[in-house]
Amino acid sequence: MTDTAPPCIAIVDDDEALRDSLAWLLDSVGIASCPFADGEAFLAADPAGFDTVLLDVRMPGLSGLQVQQRLAERENTPPVIFMTGHGDVPMAVAALKAGARDFLEKPFNHQQLIDTVQQALLAHQQARQALARLEALRERYAALRPKERQILVHVARGLTSREVADHLGISPKTVEVYRLRAMKALGAANLAVLVRLCVALGLVEALPQHPADSD
Repeated sequence: MTDTAPPCIAIVDDDEALRDSLAWLLDSVGIASCPFADGEAFLAADPAGFDTVLLDVRMPGLSGLQVQQRLAERENTPPVIFMTGHGDVPMAVAALKAGARDFLEKPFNHQQLIDTVQQALLAHQQARQALARLEALRERYAALRPKERQILVHVARGLTSREVADHLGISPKTVEVYRLRAMKALGAANLAVLVRLCVALGLVEALPQHPADSD
């Protein structure tokens, strides 16, 4: 689903009346939905095609927690919001620890449900955009010459041009030429940006943050 397509929510619950009610509520705020009577039917569809999942905890067949576990084995899955009965709150807490975004207790407060869904949609959109930026960065990095890639890693690790030149057996001027060309290709305006991009690419490790740095 592209960023320009309208959001679509999967509603997974064995209660048909509840599915219809939720679909109507979401439609009233411009959010499309697709109902599923059980977890098996939902998993048989393409979960990655949805922007958020409203998932009941207790259902015949696969439970909500089992569906969540199956989703965790896949890539690019949408955020999960669990729907629980009063006695299912401990299960919902376990689901949160397993990566669910939130849980809503039945009967629903309509505004709370809409707010929770919209927050999940925003988070999912931001995650998709971040993934797209990372994929574009990887493509730009892959297009660099091998020597440019080597130099970028050394520079991101804190080596000076002279140290890189000695390590690679080339002149410092050549290091500078390659470094500037590679930084331009990656869109790194300065050294700090270059280091962040190299961390995002997994080329170097991020420096541990000291307590004073977060003040």
